[in-house]
Amino acid sequence: MLDPPIFTHLPDMTTPTSRTVSRSARRRLLAAAPALGLAAAAAAPNAWAQGRKRVTRIIVPFAPGGGNDVFARQLAFSLNAMTQKDVIVENKPGAGGNLGTELVVRAAADSNTFLLGHTGTIAINPALYKNLSFNASTDLQPVAMFASSALLLVVPAASPVKSVAQLADALKAKNADLTYASSGAGTGGHLTAEMFLHALGARAVHAPYKGTAPALADVAGGQVDFSFSVIPAAMALVKAGKLRALAVTSAKRLALLPDVPTVAESGVSALAGFESTLTYGILAPKGVPQADVAQLGAEILKAASTPEFQSKLGIEGAEPLLGGAADYARKVQEESRKWSEVVKFSGASV
Repeated sequence: MLDPPIFTHLPDMTTPTSRTVSRSARRRLLAAAPALGLAAAAAAPNAWAQGRKRVTRIIVPFAPGGGNDVFARQLAFSLNAMTQKDVIVENKPGAGGNLGTELVVRAAADSNTFLLGHTGTIAINPALYKNLSFNASTDLQPVAMFASSALLLVVPAASPVKSVAQLADALKAKNADLTYASSGAGTGGHLTAEMFLHALGARAVHAPYKGTAPALADVAGGQVDFSFSVIPAAMALVKAGKLRALAVTSAKRLALLPDVPTVAESGVSALAGFESTLTYGILAPKGVPQADVAQLGAEILKAASTPEFQSKLGIEGAEPLLGGAADYARKVQEESRKWSEVVKFSGASV
């Protein structure tokens, strides 16, 4: 169907004036109408030029449902609303996050594929997995960071241990008779516990599980003595009266848990300055133009500054940590040094 504006430039075929136009002239005008329509459409404001491009993917290297997935989907939702772009989330789980991460490392530098990265995949895995064909900390370029999450140190509700100081005393007194649970070898919970033990000069037996739920179930049941866990899962059992929260691993107390002290506040001199957090951000394949990195980074920081986004962070036990590409690059380097050292002295392997 021809656009109405085209007809405004054609003689009215129903009027006497139109009868003075020859049949050949009419045919030429009608034949030209479709081409005129295309020209008019091309001259109209272009939706792509206004910021709408091909679909942009945020790859989450884990299964749906966890904090990584929640953050990525909220970020995609916010970016879609703010920029009118088609931003979608794709989950590519496997190999501790390495499969999805490598997908982005190998992706074309066309500004259409990005990674939802966090400390585990970016800073820990390169040291933990000895045979990787890539290094996420150097083979990707940071775009922006937007959040940080701590872990929660918990013991069974029936445990006589009621503080970090008491746990430290028990660890030293029992000499490797205590056990700690994690959601798997090489995870943040495992390595945080090793960092905690290393600082104290103590030992404990590691009990790795295939996920957070079974690990916490055995801590709550008293089969395991303590655990450093992601906050949402642990807090559900704390509220149910099955676990006792001793401390958070962040440098400062969390708004979500204002009455729970930090590990560093324990009064144990060996734990002064103790901190273990996971940083979340977006990374791009090497070669993506810096102008695109800067633009997306600014959009991410704007989205992450909204109350709606920060509310989602809080529900997952995370807090805002806003920084552009340079800030995130420095954070990646800092965390890579820190966690490679922890992997080394813990002897962690997968």
